[in-house]
Formats: sequence, structure tokens, C-alpha cells
Amino acid sequence: MELNQYLEVFIEESKEHLQSCNARLLDLEKNPEDINIVNDIFRSAHTLKGMSATMGYEDLASLTHQMENVLDAIRNHKLSVTPEILDVVFQAVDDLEAMVFSIADGGDGKRNVTEVVEKLKLIEKGESPQQAQSQAEVAATSTVVTTSTGASFKSEYDEFEYTVLEQSKEQGFEAYEITIALREDCLLKAARVYMVFEVLEKVGEVIKSTPPVDQLEEEQFDQEFTVSIVSKENQEDLKKIIMKVSEVEKVEINAISLEGIRNKQETTKAESEEESKKTVETTNSVVPAEAEQKKQTSTGKQASNKTIRVNIERLDILLNLFEELVIDRGRLEQISNDLKNQELHETVERMSRITGDLQNIILNMRMVPVETVFNRFPRMVRQLARDLGKKVNLEIIGAETELDRTVIDEIGDPLVHLIRNALDHGLETPDVRKANGKNEEGTVVLKAFHSGNHVFIEIDDDGAGIKKQKVLEKAIKNGIINEQTASTLTDKEVFELIFASGFSTADKISDVSGRGVGLDVVKNTIESLGGAISIESREGKGSTFSIQLPLTLSIISVMLVEIEKEKFAVPLSSIIETAIVKKAEILNAHNQKVIDFRGKVVPLLFLKDIFQVPSQEEEDEFYSVVIVRKGDKMAGLIVDSFIGQQEVVLKSLGNYLTNVFAISGATILGDGQVALIVDCNALIK
Repeated sequence: MELNQYLEVFIEESKEHLQSCNARLLDLEKNPEDINIVNDIFRSAHTLKGMSATMGYEDLASLTHQMENVLDAIRNHKLSVTPEILDVVFQAVDDLEAMVFSIADGGDGKRNVTEVVEKLKLIEKGESPQQAQSQAEVAATSTVVTTSTGASFKSEYDEFEYTVLEQSKEQGFEAYEITIALREDCLLKAARVYMVFEVLEKVGEVIKSTPPVDQLEEEQFDQEFTVSIVSKENQEDLKKIIMKVSEVEKVEINAISLEGIRNKQETTKAESEEESKKTVETTNSVVPAEAEQKKQTSTGKQASNKTIRVNIERLDILLNLFEELVIDRGRLEQISNDLKNQELHETVERMSRITGDLQNIILNMRMVPVETVFNRFPRMVRQLARDLGKKVNLEIIGAETELDRTVIDEIGDPLVHLIRNALDHGLETPDVRKANGKNEEGTVVLKAFHSGNHVFIEIDDDGAGIKKQKVLEKAIKNGIINEQTASTLTDKEVFELIFASGFSTADKISDVSGRGVGLDVVKNTIESLGGAISIESREGKGSTFSIQLPLTLSIISVMLVEIEKEKFAVPLSSIIETAIVKKAEILNAHNQKVIDFRGKVVPLLFLKDIFQVPSQEEEDEFYSVVIVRKGDKMAGLIVDSFIGQQEVVLKSLGNYLTNVFAISGATILGDGQVALIVDCNALIK
């Protein structure tokens, strides 16, 4: 079987199952008596084991199998859940993640996991994790396969079959009875049976099957069937071969004793015949109905959730082609308006509607919930809290908020760094918090929400906050600012000093983080995505890091406006409304021109002056105003005239124009002109 074609699916699904294991293990730590959680983890681990064995990654399958054994002992109440046991299970999940990422990077997925396997084996036997730690290096590694003396068999053998087994033994073959259990949700049971027979016939000869082959082909069995085989392979190798067949849940191998068969034939012949008759009746009547019902249920679930995995590069190519289509659509609309041809006009309108629908589908295909990034943090926070001796409660709000896939891929590392900073140097130790009258358990809130055409992600902690004086002293010492400048800085400007390269206020360097170390990299990453980061801090109360990111990086709806002969585009998502304001209605407040807009004082910004557009000194009696908003703040942008609404492709200004104030990019219009796109958030800020 060619496995390479399934590799990508295996990697993606393995990551999902491991993420599920991490999340549910954290839930289990909070609710150690909840067996349903254990069952969820067991199912994820079991599926991962089956996939790994099928793909030939034996180290993965072996470690997952051992983890399964511990989970099975917990759900059967042989073990109680403790933080120490969970530490070992988490360690196993870490190793599994490392192996999956190794495979994703083109590796072979091999890893030395002897230590954690031994810990899991000893925990399974009832040893404490501390004892498991001390014995892990000396314990022997072995896989136990069930063997039988032949006193009891699931299959009955007639004289002919007994003779075949006897002759095979004489020729050096071993005889085995193999019981194979398929997963409960297995859809094509007959196909799995065929695959099992196919792999077994390559290494030996099948003597008998229970139920018979014709019943197996008709799926007239529950989940288990038994095969008797003669082979020169050992039990362990046979087990590995069968487990490679997908959707096989369990394999039990018993060595067949000829003496046991003969004794059983002689002493229980009559009883066996009667029992066999009952078995046949049960198989023919009850099981098919149950099997059919399960089959229908599984098929129904499958039909209701049809998904397909698509490589992100293909979506990028599709989006690039569509961007060109949008530019040409704008050009066609311009030509249609110039020629005033009715048929052309109707065709272009229809094309615009279709491409609009197509655009929504393409952009939605690329949108991914930030949950995919946030999911990794609860586990990370748990481990860091244990390492630092702190009590931490992580709250996640708005995980369903969606972002473009390209932004999601880049935002993970900056968030990791900010959360590590919050835990290490933001939150105090329990004794310090108690002395300051705070709850011993610190809180970190990770929040995501939409605002206009941006997504905001906030990391808020109720720790010690940033010490303003300490930041200033360090900045002066490092030569970032001088004492004269320091006295004029606002609190916000002081906090932003920690984004300087290599800046840190930490008294000692920790292996977790130091407040400020690497924050310049965080800032650069976010700004490279067209975003921004800001800090608010209350000394003794905590800090809030706020990240602003563009919702999507490509196609946006804008209002085209004109200033003199220059065209500018204002994103529609930022606009509240447009208005015509009399010059006499403009007021002055704090050296700022403002207007009364529905009972609110809104400052006016003259884009002509901000963008230094050469103009003729002609004063109009009326002003054209675009009212824009960022969060709860508003502003009125003064322009010469409105052109109209249009969808445009956002293009970057390139490497030479990276720091142009209040311009987020440019677009090519239908007539070939270039219009600059106004960054309303920068203007209001």
C-alpha cells in the first residue's frame, strides 16, 4: 500500500488528537473523578495508535499503547488520578508531539522514549511516580503477548483440521489462534477482514476462521472474529503485521496446543455440538441486525460531516488569481460606464455579483478560528506554573474569533512569549500576592475580539505591573533615552521603551523569560503582518498587552474619496457614515476643530494637510466628511469629494515605503490609477 499519499492527513489528524489529549488532560486534573474525560483521552490515544501502526511508525504506536494502558487502569478504577501521574502522561504526550513534528519535517519519527515508557509501565503496576522515576532506568522492556496452554479455544477443530495442524507442527511450523477486534465505528468490516486475511496469507496459511468466511464477507459478525493460522513467524511479529491494518482495535494471539484439542474433542463432543448450534443461531439472527444498525448509524454520521483538507499553498494560488480577476472586474466596470452599452452593462453587473459571491467563499475558506493557536496555551501555562511555583488561572475569551490563515501561522510565537512574560515576571508568587492582599492564584486572561476590519488579541494579567521608574532608569543606563527626554515621556511612551532591542528590567535572568527580552522580535513580527502592539500597565495591579491585527490581508471594501486630483481609499469597515458639514458648524476645542455629531464631539482631521497634498487656496462653504471609528473613539476625515464604494485588492507599498504614516497599502483602480489606502486606526490613535 502506498502510504505517502496519506502522510499529510496522518500528520494533521495526529496533531488534532494530541491537542485533544492535552486539553482533556487539563480538564481531568480539575475533575479527577470524571471517567468520561478519561474515556475521551483514551479514544484519542487509541485512534493515534492505530494510525501510527498503519503508517509504520512503531515508536509512536508503542508509546501510545503504553499510555493507553495507564488510562485503561484509571478508567477501571485501578489507579487514582494524581498530578504526579498526569506529569508522566503529559511527558508522554510531549514525546508523541515531538515524533509527529519530526515526521512533519520529513524525519522518521523515531525517538528514545525508554524512560517514559518504563515510568508508564511501573505506574500501570501501581508504583508511585517517584518510584517509577527511580526504577525507570533499570526496568526491563518487554511486550507481553497472551499465550494459552490450549485448554480453551474459540474455534472448534474437526479431524481434517487437526491433521493439518499436526503435519504443520512436524514440518517446523507454529500454530496460532488469533482473535482480532475491529473498532466499533468501523464502516467497511468485510474490507478490513479481507485486508487481515491478505496480510496473514503472506506469512502463513489460514486453516480456519470463526465465523466462517462466507459470514465474514456478509459482515454477519459483531466486532471480533478468530483466525487459526500456521506460520513460522513469532507471535510478536504477527501482532505487528495485523495491527498495521487500519481500524483493527485489538489482537490477541494464543498458541494452539494439539494435546488440548484432542482432549477437548474426546471429552466434550456432544456439548460442543450443541453450543456450536446456539452460536450459529445467534450469529444468523441477532448480530446481523445489530451490525446493520451500527453500519447505518455510522454512515449517517459520515454523511452529515463532509470535509476535505486542502493545502494552504493551493488556496494562496487561488486567491492570487482571484485578486487579478477583481482588478480586471474594476476595469470592465470602468469601460462599461464609459461606453454606456446596456448589454455590456448588464453582463458586467452579473459578473460582479458572481465574483462577489466567489470572493466571500474564498476568503471564508482561508479563515481559521484563533482557537487553533489558543489551544496550546493551557498546557503550557500549567507546566510553567508548576516550574515557577505559582498558582495561575488562565481564562480564554473569544477563541471562536476568526483570522486569515497566514496571520494565524505567524501569531503563535509572539503570543507564547507574551504569556511566558506574564507568568514569569508579571504574576507574583503566592506568598507575595497574599502579603499584598491579593488572591494567591493569579489570573491571566487571553482575549480575542473583532473591531472593524481588525482583530484584537489582549493578554491581561493581575500581577505586579511594570515599574515605570525602573524602566526609565534602565533605558537611561542603556543609552536609549537621556534624562531630559525621560522627564517628558507619558506612561504609555515609557512602557513602549521595553520594545527596544535587548531591553530587560529583570533582576536575574530566568530560563523562562525576562520582561522585555525578545519583545522587539514580538513587535517586529506583529508589525510585519500589518498589525500593532500597545501596553497598558498599573503598578501593583497588572498589565495588558494589546495586539491589533488585520482581519485579512488581501481584498477589502473601500469608499473612494478625492483630495485635489489624488484618490484615496477608506476601508468601509471603519466608516460609520458620510456627511456634508457647513463650515459654520465647525467648532474649536483645545486647539482642535470638532463637530457635534449626534450629540458627540468628534474631532476633524484634514487629510489634505496630513498627507501634504498640494492644493489651490479655495475655501468651500461645505466640507465633505467621512466619520470613522476605532473602538469607542471617532474622528471625521475632511476630503474634497466622494467617488463611491468599490472592492479593491490591497497591495503592500514594498520595502522602500515601510513607515508611511496612516497608509496601510495601495490598490490599482479600474482605470489603471493607483489609490492609497488610509489606515483609520493610525489616524485616530
